[in-house]
Amino acid sequence: MNKRDWVILAVIATHGHGNFRDIVQRTGYSLGLISSSLRKLTERGYLDSNHRITDKTKEYMAASKPKRAVILAAGLGLRMTPINMIPKGLLQVNSKPLVENIIEQLHEVGITEIYIVVGHMMERFEYLTDKYNVELIYNLEYANRDTLYSLYLAEDKLSNCYIISSNVWFSRNPFHENEFFSWYAVSEYVDDDSFVRVNRKMELVYTEDEIGGNSMVGLCYLLEKDAKGVRTRLKKLNSKRKYNRRIWERALLDGQKMIAYARIMTGQSAYAVKTYDELRELDSESQNLQSKRIKYICEMFGITDEEVTDISGLFKGMTNRHMRFSVDGKPYLLRIPGEGSNEIINRQQEFNIYETLKGKGITDLVTYISPEEGYKITEYWEESRNCDPENFEEVEICIKHLKKLHDMELEVDHSFNLLEKIEWFEKLRNSPSQFTDYDKTRNKMMELLDILGKLPEDRCLCHNDAVYANFMFVDEKTYLIDWEYAGMCDIHFDIAMFGIFAYYDKAKIDKVIDIYFDGDVSDLSRFKVYSYTALGGFLWTVWSEYKRVMGDDQGEYAMIQYKFAKEFYSHAMKLAPKLDV
Repeated sequence: MNKRDWVILAVIATHGHGNFRDIVQRTGYSLGLISSSLRKLTERGYLDSNHRITDKTKEYMAASKPKRAVILAAGLGLRMTPINMIPKGLLQVNSKPLVENIIEQLHEVGITEIYIVVGHMMERFEYLTDKYNVELIYNLEYANRDTLYSLYLAEDKLSNCYIISSNVWFSRNPFHENEFFSWYAVSEYVDDDSFVRVNRKMELVYTEDEIGGNSMVGLCYLLEKDAKGVRTRLKKLNSKRKYNRRIWERALLDGQKMIAYARIMTGQSAYAVKTYDELRELDSESQNLQSKRIKYICEMFGITDEEVTDISGLFKGMTNRHMRFSVDGKPYLLRIPGEGSNEIINRQQEFNIYETLKGKGITDLVTYISPEEGYKITEYWEESRNCDPENFEEVEICIKHLKKLHDMELEVDHSFNLLEKIEWFEKLRNSPSQFTDYDKTRNKMMELLDILGKLPEDRCLCHNDAVYANFMFVDEKTYLIDWEYAGMCDIHFDIAMFGIFAYYDKAKIDKVIDIYFDGDVSDLSRFKVYSYTALGGFLWTVWSEYKRVMGDDQGEYAMIQYKFAKEFYSHAMKLAPKLDV
């Protein structure tokens, strides 16, 4: 049978046969289509000759009756910037958390067996176990895997089960005491992020990743017969690394279409809250909208919060978070200090750097920067792009831009002292290193610092964080952004930093050195770049260990930087005898 047959059977089972006009009104189907379905339902024994449900229908209804629900609430919710201390499922609409609204609507139709898959801030959901007697399923890999993995953790619960994303607000109860077929909910609106569309048969067909489809609501009902296939696909997909970041709806696809029929939710009956703007649109009085960041923007521009639009969290960098927003249609970027960053960054010194660079055509266009809190607002370049470290035509442009900075011979009243930085990060780390031979490697770094101390310095204002991602190409111009670590230093340190942040091998670092010095490189300069490559690798190793202690694990970054420290110590020491030090 097709979806239309099941819908008509559901109407008769719920409201009785009545007359054809009644069914037309409730379903929207034509008289001809209704007659065709009634014949089929009678022939297959679901209706008797008077169009009343039979024992077969009653048995089917008992077998397909909803038994439980799984709510997915483990995600980080990064797009909810500037709200980042509340899981999306606990955002309040009409003074009630989204997840509680879902639970209470489930209770209204008699579903009390409810599982919630939690991860990010999982302890915030614990109160629901007492309040609603729900059971929590813990996703400990929420930071690295998406909802496909969350559903996999609940795969044994999917028989006759509702699956619901926790960030959806339902203005009308979407759940029923009886269900007749598996379905997935979409809206009538088009969404570029969707990968399914509704066809004439009310099936959900795959649109290909680059083409949008019907907006996906994040709500599904699965009968046991279809849950079996979903379990099989969940196990298969979760065994493949490329699916780590995929959403749970992928498991509903069987070939080029979903195993579930489409359920179209019209108007604002279902509203997925994915961004700050969407929450504000749904409930402008939500207490979660009281954001320090929005208030800060309003104060800087002298506007009301309604005038701050197009809010979205772009990304989390290694040190900070960034939030995009618009005022009067013009896009800006708010830099938000990351965990523990104000312990290692002197924001007053950063402020002074931008004052020194003002009007020099070197860096991004700063609208405002706070020397107290570290918030920074810059113009957002829509058509900008970062340097590609594997494209050496672009690399040459960046290195020449770096040299342009050095040739200005700018001065500020603070220095970037490597030994002081290493010791400061070690103090903040306040725990032993994860590397067994750390003390031995540290002694080698002190040896390099001792040698460098006897050599002449090429000292001026340096960036000291010259990662390729900090070089921006905009309208044929080049800019160097993010000056948090800038200060007086040896120019060779900047050259070294570009190489280690690009994870270059020795041959590529030599190429960068040749570009900077136009091929005329002394043994002294090469020694200094090798030494600073080693010291920079060691410095950022300690930095990443501190960040890990702060709960911000940098993954393999520490391993890579530690390797630079050891490898380029050896390269530097091979040149040391030529320097007569």
